[in-house]
Amino acid sequence: MKRFTLTILALAFSAGAQAAGDNVEMNLVTSQSVGQSIGSIKISETDKGLEFAPDLKALPPGEHGFHIHANGSCQPAIKEGKASAAEAAGGHFDPEKTGKHEGPDGKGHLGDLPALIVDKDGKATTPVYAPRLKKFADIEGKALMIHVGGDNMSDHPKPLGGGGARYACGVIK
Repeated sequence: MKRFTLTILALAFSAGAQAAGDNVEMNLVTSQSVGQSIGSIKISETDKGLEFAPDLKALPPGEHGFHIHANGSCQPAIKEGKASAAEAAGGHFDPEKTGKHEGPDGKGHLGDLPALIVDKDGKATTPVYAPRLKKFADIEGKALMIHVGGDNMSDHPKPLGGGGARYACGVIK
């Protein structure tokens, strides 16, 4: 009986010692609804910061803006009098209220992630790292967003890196 109890305690301890993380389901978004799943992104704590490992399909090839947004919703909402895709996610995660988009290594939004790269077949599988984000708990309850266009990691010539419309979204649980 003692061995059984010790084994159970050891298993419980090792399960609790694992790094926190989540597998976030990503869905296409429109100004009318949250659509079909295009895959998932696994988030893990690493010594390089949080790792975002995509397993996505059906995306336009090229570079896409990739960010954590402030609210844990992918629902459409009204912006400037019009329905807008995933607008309920709010703006980029910016707990320090910097108001700046400077990329994952800058001193701006904490939600700025490296660009997501999609291959010619519409798949994204290359992990990216957020060096300023160390703990999964810091982003729980937020939204993960993929934008239509790329990201120049600046607010010029267009705000928020110029990524444009919201294309796919998932809630970090």
